[in-house]
Amino acid sequence: MRRVLLAAGIPLVVLLLVAAASPALAQRAVIVVRHAEKVDQSSDAVLSEAGHARARALAALLAKAGVTAVYATQYQRTVQTVQPLADALKLQVQTMPADDTASLVERLRTRHASNVVLVAGHSNTVPEILNRLGHTETVTIPADDFGNVFVVVPRPGSSPVVMQLRY
Repeated sequence: MRRVLLAAGIPLVVLLLVAAASPALAQRAVIVVRHAEKVDQSSDAVLSEAGHARARALAALLAKAGVTAVYATQYQRTVQTVQPLADALKLQVQTMPADDTASLVERLRTRHASNVVLVAGHSNTVPEILNRLGHTETVTIPADDFGNVFVVVPRPGSSPVVMQLRY
């Protein structure tokens, strides 16, 4: 398993090079993020001003990454995190239950087998999503960390390439 930590300006070139090297029928990439900063600790909190700014930064970062599908959990904070990119790309945010990562990953594999997909989750679901995509390293996301972008590039018959970026 390779994990590369990159600054926010370089990743799209790397993503495109790695994705282009994948076989035509393999999934190109799954980009997994935790939701941006939220306004409070309520169960379905919306994003704070800082969170909205981060969501716009994510949209700018991924605008030309070739994203063709966008997923989020059912919570407002995850949807709001990916909504600016979805709007820019004229895509609908598809929601999945936060407690059913198995179904989410299965959907990614069956419905988006040759796509670049963005998924927004939570500090406790992002590690599970990464694990189900084949990443075997332990990922822990602290409660106050909202700036990780994990790019998972599957490799048939082998472990995926996982790049951990910051934005």
